[in-house]
Amino acid sequence: MSFTVERETPPLREDGTGAIRVGKSRVLLELVIHAFQDGASPESIVRRYPTLLLSDVYTTIDDYLRHRAEIESYLSERERVAESVRQKLATVLPDISDIRSRLLARQFRERSKTAINMNPDKSPSGNE
Repeated sequence: MSFTVERETPPLREDGTGAIRVGKSRVLLELVIHAFQDGASPESIVRRYPTLLLSDVYTTIDDYLRHRAEIESYLSERERVAESVRQKLATVLPDISDIRSRLLARQFRERSKTAINMNPDKSPSGNE
């Protein structure tokens, strides 16, 4: 019995924004590579991102190991762009800590009202 070994093209594709995605999924290359660098096995990466095929993850890791310099360069550029976007957002968006505090206070008040309404035997003043 004989068979021919054919190497498939890497399961990587560039989307309209310049990001590289794995297989037919929307999972970014950097997510798979960072998980691998953190010690995740291909199987655990697929559990984390169930839209990935196991064979695509193995092939992606193989490509990373064979072309580490090019992929590391891509990852560095993506991180640089992400940091630039974070800095721009920080300058145009207001400090959200005040907004967050007000939302949490409102949520607490609403939950308190709901708790009192659910237990009408207890009065808010504590006089029963």
